[in-house]
Amino acid sequence: MTAVASYALHTASPSDIRGQSIQTYARVTGVLLALSMLFGFLGEWYIPSRFMSPDAATTAQNITSSLPLYRAGFAAYLVEAICDIGLALLFYVLLKPVNKPLALAAAFFGLVSTALYGVAEIFYYAPTVLLGGASYMKAFSAEQLNALTMVSIRLFSRVGMIFLGLYGIASVLRGYLIFRSGYIPKSLGVLLMLGGAAFVVRNVTILLAPSFSSSAFLIAMFPAGLALTAWMLVKGVDVAKWEARAG
Repeated sequence: MTAVASYALHTASPSDIRGQSIQTYARVTGVLLALSMLFGFLGEWYIPSRFMSPDAATTAQNITSSLPLYRAGFAAYLVEAICDIGLALLFYVLLKPVNKPLALAAAFFGLVSTALYGVAEIFYYAPTVLLGGASYMKAFSAEQLNALTMVSIRLFSRVGMIFLGLYGIASVLRGYLIFRSGYIPKSLGVLLMLGGAAFVVRNVTILLAPSFSSSAFLIAMFPAGLALTAWMLVKGVDVAKWEARAG
């Protein structure tokens, strides 16, 4: 340790150290938000969309002809999931001075939604087994394997969608806490609440009124995620106000 670093460590007050720590948490939150959005886009939409077709045989052929890319879609989700688990902890730390029980509830909803989407990803990964050419799969005809692959892909999409509301609730709670915090702009909280509410509406309409459901509901989360990511990376939190709320 250099003499300057040693002097800084011994002369910094506890509040200075805590302030630096919470600002670091805010910056890491921004990084993880950016990674989560990037790999979520790749793993949940862009890569899967390159393989899906209304025709079962075409879908199966698309997967077998580009299996490494298909597997990369699953790997992208794993990166997103790791980021989301980290974000559940970081948002709890950042927002617990506002209301600890609500911050904890948001963390639980976030973790459960990540875990349940992981269940959906099992169906995404299943075609790598179905179409892997293993000897025990010879009991099925090519048409049957194609049909099973299509069913698996459809279940991936449906199961992933029916648990969106949990992620939406986590976002609404975080948005509310941000709005009440005083150390993160209220506008970011409003955007996040709107995005979370749109996820809940999408979930409800899928289950109860499919004819009224639309992927357009999901677009509302994009400006919220982008704005919050940029703010956390550039500004972080108002340390003095965070410390005042934290006591």
